[in-house]
Parts: sequence; C-alpha cells; structure tokens
Amino acid sequence: MTSSMIQPSLEVEGATFERSDRPKIALLPWGDLFEDFFDTINVSFEKFKTEHVGSYMFGYVKALQTVDVDMVLFFVSARVSTVTRFIHQPTGALVCVLPASKVYRAYRALRRQALNATGVKPGEKMEQVYHAARPMSRLVHSLKDLLKSLGSYVSIPLGLLAQELRATGCQAILCQEYEYARFDLCVLLGQWLQLPVFGTFQGGDARPQSLVEYPLRWYSLNACHGLIIPSGRERERVQHDHCVPASKIAQIFNPIDLQVWRGADRRESRQLLNLSADATLVVYHGRIEIHRKGLDLLLDAWKQILEHHCSEQAGHLYLLLVGSGSDNENLQQQINALQLKNVHWKREFVSDPLIIQRYLAAADLAVLPSRHEGFPVAPLEAMACGLPVVAADAPGVADIFSKGELSGGIVVPKDNASALAKALARLIEDAECRRFMGQQAKLHVAQHFSLETVGRQLRDTLLNS
Repeated sequence: MTSSMIQPSLEVEGATFERSDRPKIALLPWGDLFEDFFDTINVSFEKFKTEHVGSYMFGYVKALQTVDVDMVLFFVSARVSTVTRFIHQPTGALVCVLPASKVYRAYRALRRQALNATGVKPGEKMEQVYHAARPMSRLVHSLKDLLKSLGSYVSIPLGLLAQELRATGCQAILCQEYEYARFDLCVLLGQWLQLPVFGTFQGGDARPQSLVEYPLRWYSLNACHGLIIPSGRERERVQHDHCVPASKIAQIFNPIDLQVWRGADRRESRQLLNLSADATLVVYHGRIEIHRKGLDLLLDAWKQILEHHCSEQAGHLYLLLVGSGSDNENLQQQINALQLKNVHWKREFVSDPLIIQRYLAAADLAVLPSRHEGFPVAPLEAMACGLPVVAADAPGVADIFSKGELSGGIVVPKDNASALAKALARLIEDAECRRFMGQQAKLHVAQHFSLETVGRQLRDTLLNS
C-alpha cells in the first residue's frame, strides 16, 4: 500500500479527522453484521459510540495505544446505506461502518420470506423449522448451513472495505474468529492489497459452518500471516485439524486495564445492594446465554449449596447475576421453576466498568460456569478487584489459572453442577482461603494481563512478523 493511497484526513460524522502517523491495525469483529451480536445485548450504534467499552476488542485498542499503535474497528451493517465513520468516545478509536452488500441484502430478504413461508414468527428460534421438517432434518440442516455460509461470503462489500483500508492507512488486518467465511475473504483481500492478515480466537465455533468452507478454510489458515490463540486447547485443535505449524500461532492473552479495574468501596457497594456485613455474596457477570455460559449449571449448583452444602448458612448466602442476553426469559423461567432463594438479577447489559466494579466490590467470590469460552474477560475483571474465582474448565480457563489456586482460582470440570457446588461451598465456608486466593488473583492479573504486556505482544506479532 503506497503512501499516495492514504488520505491525510477523513470525514467523520461531518467533521474532519486528521490521521496520525502512528501504525494502524484494522480489526473486524465477529458477525456478518454489527446487529448480529449487538442487537442481542441492546447496544445501538449511539450507545456503542458513547459508552460501550465491554469485550476484548477495547482491551486490544487500549493495549496497542500503550505502544503507540492505533486500532481501527470495521463493521458491516444493514442499517447504513453509505460508509459511516465515527469516533468511539471512551477510547478515541476510529470506527468505520460499511453498508452490507446488495447481494447480502437480497439474501436476507429471501431468508425472511422463507421464514414467513414456514410460519415462524420474528424472534422464534430456527429449531422450530427443523423440528417441523424432522423427516428430512439432515438435508434441511445441511442446506441451512450451506445458505448461511454463502450469505456470509457475500456480506462484506470488499471494494468498500479495500477503499477504507487504504484511506485509513491500516498496515495489517486482524479478523476475529477464523472458522468463519469472513476470515477467508480477509485473507484473499490481504493478498490483493499486500497486507498481512491475522486471525484471533475469542470463543467462536470450532468448525466451519458448512462443507463448502473446508477447503477454503484450510487454505486461508495456512496462507494467513498468523493466528492469536490464548487457549492452549484451541491451539492444539488448530494444529491437528488444519496442520497449521506452531510457529504461526501466538499465545497472547486478552488484556485488562488495571488503572480502571481497581475495585470499589466494599461497604458502600453492599449498602447499595442492601446486603448485611455478615452476608456472603457470589457474583456472575456476563452475557445471559444459558447453555454456552452454563447458567443452568449455576442454578443447579446454587440449589445444592442452599439445600445440602451450606444449609445452615442459607439465610446469609446470596447469588448475584449481572447481565442480559438472548436467554433472558428462559433464565427467569428456570429461576422461578427451581424456586431459588436469595438470587438477585441485575437484568441489564452493563458496559460501564465503574458499575460492574460496585457489584464485584460487594461480592466475596466470583463464578464462571461456562461450557464454552474463547478467553473470558469476566474472571480477569473479578481477579483485578481482588476476588477469587471458581470456574468451569471451558477453553481458555486453564490458561488463566495456570498455577491453580496460586493464580487465584479453582477450576472444576465443565458441565458438572455438583463439582461447581462443592468448590463454591468450600470458599463460602472458608473466609481465610477466599482472602488468600483473592490476593493471589490480583497479583497474577497484574503480572500477566496488563495493557502494557499485551500491547507489546500484539505490536510485535502484528507489525513485526
């Protein structure tokens, strides 16, 4: 990419944005469209622009800023008709939103018509369609997967993306999740523009969506410049399934801003929740996706704790859930059906770290019951606030707690409510153990997950490889 292609200034929401000479990395987060994820957590473009700071992507943005590298975020949306640029106010990162391609818009329209023909109402799950077509379920699923892949391949307006990459002066492309069609397209686009392309694993599906993707995926994973995979389990899978050499894979953890995540006043935080001094509070914060996040297991474990492990203390035990997501209604139904006591749910997606810290400061320990993760940020936030963590052994978790309890956490087998209950009960009953593990957690995060440490690793991988 020659300097003559790079625009010295850009129009950003009616203003002029002067482009700096600092190196720039393009990040394409997961999803065909911005709406695919952010609609599920009720985050609009306006809210994203002014206050959203959650997820790994802004950890990457801030980590790279510590080493004088800028990250430009690229999204595709069906809600814009022209290229839209704005500044993410909390971090100062440039965000470029591209209109979905005309072919993809036609694909989405046909998909809606197909759903209407089956009688499925908006908001109902696709599984209802497949259940109705059970005699041909395998064929229906294969066709669905094929159409989804093809839709993903045509979602990105490649010409506009190339134009914006040139205009912003990006020197490399980082694509979230490499087992998706978007990564294949990014690798091909990078070859055309002579830009290095990398993929990062943040917990996406571990297999191509359809058979048509397999040969393209093998090619793109071996043709890309490198992969960033925090999870040791996922690194082994990629090497085995796709024959990617270990030298092409970098283990870089998701960072946390220790200047932000310093905890809050415990007494004040407890007063806001109307908690007494002798209460013991377990906290979960994250998306409300029951199966993926293991929230059904957490509710089962909590029932065991109240009825068996800590029955004498039950009146002083509380479980706090903080988050929102696609399974809000189902989770409420499960809580009601189990008739669980002392479960408080702050049913909102909280992106303000100061608010989350108040909840964490009020707690005695944190829990992560997930069945599947990429490299979770929530336990790092709890650890930075001095909380011990009980976590299920989802991908990436063992890498966080590499020294076990000396890292500040207890890792239990995933999909095992009984093991989760026993570990939680142990910490509930042992305040001294909680205190020691909380101290270790805070120290471990500071040593391995700071912005400065991760920023140097990202810069060296993305710009010097």
